[in-house]
Amino acid sequence: MNKKWIVISTAAAVAVAFIAGTMVFRDRSTVAVLQAVQSNTEALVRAHSPVYGNPDAKVTIVEFFDPACETCRDFYPIVKRMVNSSFGQVRLVVRYAPLHKGSDTAIKILEAARKQDKYWEVVEKAFANQSQWAAHGNPQPELIWDVVKDTGLDVAKARADAGSPEIEQLLRQDVADMMALKVERTPGFFVNGRPLEIFGDEQLKKLVQEEVRLAYPK
Repeated sequence: MNKKWIVISTAAAVAVAFIAGTMVFRDRSTVAVLQAVQSNTEALVRAHSPVYGNPDAKVTIVEFFDPACETCRDFYPIVKRMVNSSFGQVRLVVRYAPLHKGSDTAIKILEAARKQDKYWEVVEKAFANQSQWAAHGNPQPELIWDVVKDTGLDVAKARADAGSPEIEQLLRQDVADMMALKVERTPGFFVNGRPLEIFGDEQLKKLVQEEVRLAYPK
């Protein structure tokens, strides 16, 4: 066997070993998350969690999200469309995973807005202007206050509410649940308790469709 074929064979073997190793790691990670869900079912949905869609829907998408996460921003309209097109069969429950610097402050602003029934308007404004306040090298979440003024939010009241012990406790609970469920990146999705094993919008749609068929048999 000449050197060329030795190099090619070696490279192929390395590639196969890498793929196999990745699959084993992913499988082990999935098993660990499934076990975490089974041991901590109460950690998926809390009474304080924001809900989008029909609160009585039989299919629940739980999303652990970070307002500073670009992928969370990109998935927001995708998940919203899933809920809106479900005829009341699917709802979204939002949980927080403040994995970026400054995200905890952004989350407190969102929660303060929720006290005035301005949650989703402020979420969308924060995402639309994410590049202004969420630069990973120099996050400035306080800039969110400037971009949400035209939502009708009482900013003075919201600033006071953002520092409340109630919101601080809510955030601590979500972080504890995130850790209990082994959510290590955002967005992290669960559909009726099933984790999204392979990340992607089509994979999420498929998982939701499977749960809809189970929950609403024809």
